Amino acid sequence: KNEYDLLVIGGGSGGLACAKEAAQFGRKVAVLDYVEPSPQGTTWGLGGTCVNVGCIPKKLMHQAALLGSALKDAQHYGWNISQPVHHTWSVMAQGVQNYVKSLNWGHRVQLQEKKVKYFNIKGSFSDPHTVRGLTKAGKETVVTADNIVIATGGRPKYPTHVAGALEYGITSDDLFWLKKSPGKTLPSFILYVSLECAGFLTGIGLDTTVMMRSVPLRGFDQASYISKKTQICFTTQQQMASLVTEHMESYGTKFLKRCFPTKVEKLESDRLQVTWKNAELDTEETDSFNTVMWAVGRAPDTKALNLETVGVKTNSETGKIIVDASEATSVPHIYAVGDITEGRPELTPTAIAAGKLLAQRLFGQSSELMDYDNVPTTVFTPLEYGCVGLSEEAAVQRHGSDNIEVYHAYYKPLEFTVAERDATQCYMKMVCLRERKQRILGLHFIGPNAGEVIQGFALGIKCGATYPQMMKTVGIHPTCAEEVTKLHITKRSGLDATVTGC
Repeated sequence: KNEYDLLVIGGGSGGLACAKEAAQFGRKVAVLDYVEPSPQGTTWGLGGTCVNVGCIPKKLMHQAALLGSALKDAQHYGWNISQPVHHTWSVMAQGVQNYVKSLNWGHRVQLQEKKVKYFNIKGSFSDPHTVRGLTKAGKETVVTADNIVIATGGRPKYPTHVAGALEYGITSDDLFWLKKSPGKTLPSFILYVSLECAGFLTGIGLDTTVMMRSVPLRGFDQASYISKKTQICFTTQQQMASLVTEHMESYGTKFLKRCFPTKVEKLESDRLQVTWKNAELDTEETDSFNTVMWAVGRAPDTKALNLETVGVKTNSETGKIIVDASEATSVPHIYAVGDITEGRPELTPTAIAAGKLLAQRLFGQSSELMDYDNVPTTVFTPLEYGCVGLSEEAAVQRHGSDNIEVYHAYYKPLEFTVAERDATQCYMKMVCLRERKQRILGLHFIGPNAGEVIQGFALGIKCGATYPQMMKTVGIHPTCAEEVTKLHITKRSGLDATVTGC
C-alpha cells in the first residue's frame, strides 16, 4: 500500500491548490517543493512563480511606478510637492520582499493546518508510484502515492547563443530580489514580462531600454487598426501591443527595434557592455548598462523528474507535458496542472482552478472539467492592457472577416483631464459576431485599472453576452468602464472613433 493518497510535486499556485483541496476530503496528502537557485544564485520560499518572482512582486512594483505618476499629477490638483522627487529602490524592495516572505510562511501554515506533509526536496520518479529525493543534508527520502500531480511550473530561459548571457545577465527570477537598484537596465527580447518590468523601472526613474527583435506581446491581439492621429488604416500585427509600447515610449522607455544581442562583456567599471546587431540598418552597435535582463521565454521545469522512465509523454519541441481535458498524462494516476502542461495558458488563476477541480474529481465524486475558454488576463504595463476572449485576428480566422463586427473607441479618462495627461493610446474594442444576436467574442481594453475593468465584463462574456445586451447595460458615470457600454462605431465604417463629451 502506498503511503499517500496524493503526492503533489511542486509548491506553486496550482500544486498547492490541488493539495489543499484534496486534504479537505480527508485524504492523506504530501507536497514536494524545491527551488533550484537561479544562475545568479537567487532563491526563494514556498509558493511558486506567482508569489515569489511573478504576479505579486511585479504588481507591487507596478504600483510603485503608478504612485510616481500620481505625484506628477498631484501638482495639477493643488498639491505642493517639492522637487525633485527621488525613489529609493532598497525601501521598495524590502517592503515587497517582506510581504512575499509572509506569503511563503502563510502557505507553510496552511499546509500544516490541513495536515498536508511538506517535503523541501527535489524529487524524481523511480517508478509510476514512487518519487525519490535528497534533503539538503543529503538524506534520501522516498515517497509513494496512489495519485501523483506534477505542478513544477517553469523557469526563465537564457539566450545561450549570446556570449556572456548566462554569466552576466539576470532574469525576472532575480530582478525582484535585488537589494540594490538595477540602475541603467536593458530588458532584452519582448515577452510581456519584459514590457512590465521596463514600465515600472522607467516609472521609478531608471534609464530603461527594451531590445526587441520582433513584435511586442507576441500572442496577444493582432489586427489592422486606424491611427487616431492620421485616420489612415495601418496593417500591423499587434494593435493593442503597439499602443502599449507607444505609450511607454512617450513616457521615457527607449526601444531598440529589430535588434538582437550578440554578446555581453563586463567592463573594468563593472558595467556591462552589450553588442547587438541592428537588422534594419545592418549595423553593429554597442552601449553599456548596469543590468541586462533576459526575457526570452520560459521552459518547463521537468528535466530532473525522470519522466521518460515512467512513460509520461511530453511535447518534444516545448518540453511541456501532454495532458487531456481531465489533466491526465499518458500514465494512469499521474496528472499535471499549470505552466508545465501543453496548450494551457500560463496564468495563476487557471492553474489554481485546474488544481482544485482535479482534486474534486479524484476524491470528491465530481466530473467537472476546467474550462479554458474566455479566460481574462491583464498586462501590467504603465497603461494596462486587459483582455478576455478572442483577439480580432483569431475571430477572423475562426469565423471569417465578413462575419465579424468590431466596435471600437478612443477615450480619455476623466482623471487625465486636469493633469493634462496624453490619452492617445487609451483605446478599447469589442469583437462580435455579425449575426442577429451579435454574441461578443472578445473585449480588449487599454487604460487605467484594465484588470479591474475586464474582470467584471469577463463574467458577461463567459455567460454568452451579446452586443445588444451590452448596449442595454447602464454604465457607471464617470468611469472608463462605462465607455464599453457605449461602443457604437465599427471599424468597417471608417468613422472617427474618438469619444467626445463627458
